[in-house]
Parts: sequence; C-alpha cells; structure tokens
Amino acid sequence: MSRTLHLTQNAEADALLSEDPLALLLGMLLDQQIPMEKAFSGPKVLVERIGALDAHRIAAMDPEEFAAVCVTPPAIHRFPGSMAKRVQALCEYLVETYEGDPERIWTEGEPDGARVLARLKALPGYGDQKARIFLALLGKQWQVTPEGWREAAGAYGDPDARRSIADVLDQGTLEEVRAWKKQQKAAAKQK
Repeated sequence: MSRTLHLTQNAEADALLSEDPLALLLGMLLDQQIPMEKAFSGPKVLVERIGALDAHRIAAMDPEEFAAVCVTPPAIHRFPGSMAKRVQALCEYLVETYEGDPERIWTEGEPDGARVLARLKALPGYGDQKARIFLALLGKQWQVTPEGWREAAGAYGDPDARRSIADVLDQGTLEEVRAWKKQQKAAAKQK
C-alpha cells in the first residue's frame, strides 16, 4: 500500500515513516518534550547510524553502544540517554511479544480498535494518550482501520481534529495542531 506522510516536513524522514512500521512506532515513542518533527525524524537518524531499523538488532545491541548512537549529535532527542533505554525496551518487547514485527500489533488475530488500543497501551513507553494518538495516526494516515478504531482513539479519531501528529498532513495542519496545543496549555494554566 502506498502512503505519503508529511509528519517531519523532511522528505526522506517522511518516506521512512510512510513505509516502516517500526520507524512510526519509534517516532511516536520519541514524541514528548520536543517538537513533533524532531521526534519523528529520530528514526531516520537511527537508520543513518545503524543501517536499518530492526527490532531484533536494536534489542540485542549493547546498551552503552546503543546509547552512544542516540547521544551523538544531532541526538535523537532532548534526553537521548533515557530515550535510548526506552527505544531498546520497546524493541525488546516487540521481539518477545511479536517476534520483532510491529505490524502484528494491529494485524494479529484481526483485532478491533479496542484490542489494538490495548496492545498499544501495553508497549513500553506508551501510555493511554500516546496509544490513542498512535491509533488515530494509524487510522488516518496508514489506512489501518479496524472496526471501532475512531471510538477507541477518542477525540484523536475525530476526522476534523487538529489535536495531534495524527492530524499533520502538511505545514498548514502542523501549525493548526501547534495552535491547538498552545491553546490547551494556556487553558490548563488558567485553572
């Protein structure tokens, strides 16, 4: 299936995210406390440094060696050491649970949206909100649409939403998502 994502506003990084489910999962994992484009560009940086994204290989790497890969400028994250540990933990979980194949999260046993959400929430580094956003990203941009996915994704599944990375289609929608997030932060400070 051909899909073209525009999450990072960088053609090469977006091409990787469009094709590689592990890249997409890792980008979502990295999406915290840094700009969305930086987070979702992290998998491309890893490919440049280790050759290819492979859950088995990343899980088996020496933690110090992998941390060095993540910390080397430009680092994959604002907190590259702790994120290196999270990336490895996620890859270890994928190897143990899905034989290293991240697509099995949303394909194994033809799960409905609620089941996919539960599987995402079980991933190391994924909480409820991150899992819902990722489910919305799968449905809206990867054409992974199990029955009930919009309901399971909650407000992130709304087709007209501009709340998260799931809604970023171009520079304009990226700015709309940023504006919504800024508005939410301002509202939270007022409480």
